[in-house]
Amino acid sequence: MATHLAAVSPAKGLSFELQTRPTPKPGPSELLIAVKCVALNPADAIMRDQGLMIPTYPTVIGFDMSGLVLEIGDNVPTGDTDDDSGPSFQPGITRVAAYAVSVWKYCDPDYGAFQERCLIPWQHAVPIPGSGMTWSEAATLPVAVEVPLSAWDAMGIPRVGDAFVSAPVSISSTTDTNGSGQKTNTGKHEALLIWGASSSVGTMGVQTARLLRDDPNSSFAAVYATAGSLNHNYVHSLGADRVFDYNDSQVVAAIVSAAKEDGVVIRYCFLATGDLAPCQAVLKKFFEHDKASITKTSKIASAPPLPPNAKEMNGLETIFVFPSVVEAERLEQFRYWLGTFLKSNLIKGNIRPSPEPNVVGKGLGAINAGLDKLLLGVSCTKLIVELTD
Repeated sequence: MATHLAAVSPAKGLSFELQTRPTPKPGPSELLIAVKCVALNPADAIMRDQGLMIPTYPTVIGFDMSGLVLEIGDNVPTGDTDDDSGPSFQPGITRVAAYAVSVWKYCDPDYGAFQERCLIPWQHAVPIPGSGMTWSEAATLPVAVEVPLSAWDAMGIPRVGDAFVSAPVSISSTTDTNGSGQKTNTGKHEALLIWGASSSVGTMGVQTARLLRDDPNSSFAAVYATAGSLNHNYVHSLGADRVFDYNDSQVVAAIVSAAKEDGVVIRYCFLATGDLAPCQAVLKKFFEHDKASITKTSKIASAPPLPPNAKEMNGLETIFVFPSVVEAERLEQFRYWLGTFLKSNLIKGNIRPSPEPNVVGKGLGAINAGLDKLLLGVSCTKLIVELTD
């Protein structure tokens, strides 16, 4: 029986232990991945330390990974007879970035990313185009892309039209640290706000929001973002038109003033990281004072879990971002988010891995220390552990 090494979670609150596990065979619609790199997420640390979403032990967790397809199960598209517009997978050839499904499999250890071999539904994987992207760069993609795309869907924002092709962009910094800048895309009337834009999901929130802004069929004229002052230039480079310092005590007033200057309203906010209250304060200004312009409910999509004492406001809906718990719906969501949207925009050069990967160790034994470092706080970087070359 084939075996592989895994970073096993033995019990709630305990560090991972290196153990040998039997290597599973892929079932229908599944891929067996030789994991090359894993990216670390706050949820990984919470699951390790608090047992969140783990019903039984021992198990293997982890979400973000990149690797090589080793084996495929029945009903996996191979590109031989399938529509070329979708993803296809060939054993020993296809390099992928993938979003592990452990939490949807009751933490079945075969489906956690923190091991040398991992099972994944093909809908949760995207082939890596060409050979220019490194394993560590690819590992930054799955969660970072899924969360903002899930946010746009949850808030009911129409997806970028399938026929729309946006040329790769390099946006120069036209905004200073106080948020002054130039209005773009005249004729549209909304700005999309990403709060915490230098986080992993925040950077992809900016990139995907830029594509919404550039879609001629969308209502968005601008992408607004908040970030620490040291990261403003980077957030601009991803496509934000204005960037505001969330540490500024007057940040809410600055955002509202800029929107009035640009002639736009804000009724959608993606909270990538940070506090809910300032996002509510921004949107409240618009549904209180611009009721003639806003006929729909304002919405916040929150990546962090909603605090139990979160204040409710009339005219404002707050949504915790999470994929569907219905398997067929979730698979279809991921098939679009990764296999259609991400695949297409990686090929076109519209999306690039962000933020920059930071390799904090090699081998599964480095994951515990990497998560400890993550808990101390990082900004504008994605912590990576390399498993193999």
